[in-house]
Parts: sequence; C-alpha cells; structure tokens
Amino acid sequence: MAQIKIKQVKSRINCPAVQKRTLDALGLRKMNHTVIKEDTPSVMGMVKKVRHLVEVTNA
Repeated sequence: MAQIKIKQVKSRINCPAVQKRTLDALGLRKMNHTVIKEDTPSVMGMVKKVRHLVEVTNA
C-alpha cells in the first residue's frame, strides 16, 4: 500500500477540541513533527479535517 508523509505546519492553539483529537490520532504532537501513515480512506478523512494545519506529501 502507498504511504504518505504528514507534517504539522501550523499550531494547534485555538483549534477546536475535535481537531486537536484528530491530530493526536494521527500521531502529531507538536509543530514540524512528521509521521508516515498508510494511504487509507480513514487516514485521508482525518487529514481532510485538519488540512489547514498539516502538509501532506508522498513518502
């Protein structure tokens, strides 16, 4: 399966609690933290919810 690299580029301060929990579920804890995830519909749905806070590239 294809993998994607997700990097948090904006702060989670003043974000709704739902978006903070989504970042936690993706494994992003702080600014400029990067994780590699499988390119599945569930992960892409989470990325879509916080697309203004993250940057996505192919791994």
